[in-house]
Amino acid sequence: MSMPLVLSPAGPAAATIAEVSWVLTIGAALLFTGTMVVLALALRRSGGRIRPLWWLAGGGLVLPIVVLGALFFYSTQRTPPWQAPPPPGSMIVSVIGRMWWWEIRYRDPATGAEVVTANELRLPVGRPVYVGLSSTEVIHSLWIPELGGKMDMVPGRTNHLLLQASRPGVYRGQCAEFCGEAHARMALHAVAEPQADFDAWLAAQARPSAPAATPRLAAGRRVFDEQKCAACHTVREAGGAGEGARLGPDLTHVGSRLHLAAGTLPNGADAMSRWLTHVQEVKPGTRMPTYARLSGPELDALAAWLTSLK
Repeated sequence: MSMPLVLSPAGPAAATIAEVSWVLTIGAALLFTGTMVVLALALRRSGGRIRPLWWLAGGGLVLPIVVLGALFFYSTQRTPPWQAPPPPGSMIVSVIGRMWWWEIRYRDPATGAEVVTANELRLPVGRPVYVGLSSTEVIHSLWIPELGGKMDMVPGRTNHLLLQASRPGVYRGQCAEFCGEAHARMALHAVAEPQADFDAWLAAQARPSAPAATPRLAAGRRVFDEQKCAACHTVREAGGAGEGARLGPDLTHVGSRLHLAAGTLPNGADAMSRWLTHVQEVKPGTRMPTYARLSGPELDALAAWLTSLK
């Protein structure tokens, strides 16, 4: 995964934005160069041979009309049409901006049930993804530079964004509207993969978490219960237990994600331990309390159990 680059598109919408950006950049450079050439010629000539009215009419009236008119028609042709309904064959995903993380909801094609995850948007390569955007508290804005433009997420409204990835990869997105103290650490990674891989991933996400397979993992599950983590986080289990909490991200399959804390740390047991014990150092302003009070064995067991949820 590389840093997000606006001029390195990985989808048709981003490619259009990159093309317009190059046209504006090259056009501005040509206009600047032409202006400097005219200025140099004017400085070399005597004042008697300069006709101000011609220059004012040409440079101040005709040239702006031609340039701005051409840009208007060009940008009109390159602007994607507004699509209120999803295009045929597209996948529909809901992304909800929260303080300071992303809740993502899919529909399981096998059962029709919602599949809830967090901070990682999976999408099949070559298929349009119609993303419904909303927010629960303050204004956020989703921007994945290599896949498309940004769109605001306003409480009480549902906006949409059409994304499509042309090649597999992991593309970093970011909240692009200042939303509070942890705004800079509110990232979302888009993972584009072949359709078959995506289908297998979605089927796995729809299943409940696996039971603790070892005494150490069972001890971690008990620590989770004793610390009342279920008051904020959901871990779906067989039989429907553990559903309903929405204050924090769904942790049913947290071990399968690439990052923790909305893109702040790469996922793993060591990173999980660091996150649990240094919450405010890792992500200042987040609403999660720290668990530095746990003993070493308790912390290790809890981190191991959470990492095993795949």
